[in-house]
Amino acid sequence: MNVSFQSTDTNTKSEHGPRARTRKLMVTTASRLMQAGLTPSVSEVAEAAEVSRATAYRYFPNQTALVHAVVDEALGPILKWKGKTQNAEQRILDLFEKALPRISEFEATFKAALRLSLEQAAQDGPTGEQPRFTRGHRRELLNDALAPLRGQLPDEDFDRLAQALSLIFGVEVYTVLKDIWDLSDIQSSKVAKWAACALVRSAIAEAGAREVT
Repeated sequence: MNVSFQSTDTNTKSEHGPRARTRKLMVTTASRLMQAGLTPSVSEVAEAAEVSRATAYRYFPNQTALVHAVVDEALGPILKWKGKTQNAEQRILDLFEKALPRISEFEATFKAALRLSLEQAAQDGPTGEQPRFTRGHRRELLNDALAPLRGQLPDEDFDRLAQALSLIFGVEVYTVLKDIWDLSDIQSSKVAKWAACALVRSAIAEAGAREVT
């Protein structure tokens, strides 16, 4: 769910006032453009929002900071998710049920962010003043969801399970299942949840079998 890992430093301390409204306008405009399949620059968003470039760059010094803000806005309630049970499989299922509809709703935005990440990774040499767009919210969320297995699974097995789940927790799952298999959003969600639960059960079973032997 590529999502982004770090929050930008451009957040205003207050949700009200001219600065907050201008920032909100920038993020809303960038989100609209990304939902249309674009990965806009700060200048392009400034033009679309009818904000001067100088003002825009005071809020978002580069494209990476802007895209981080849009991604965090799109993730919304997903970032506030907390597990309510000590059953790891149920926690994973609950997280997927919370996140996948939101990821589907903002699929174009997350794909635009993913495209930026891939394009930056493919560049040779330094990227100048443009920092690399990094994603990592899914890592934090999955580690939280799997928390009951800490101590039950060896650290290596725990990390491997989280890494495997990260392959199907994010916009990439829709890219594969919708674009390649021609599944609907609902069908894709069902496959992802089935795979997630199967991975958790398999990891627990492997650990149990190892203890028996």
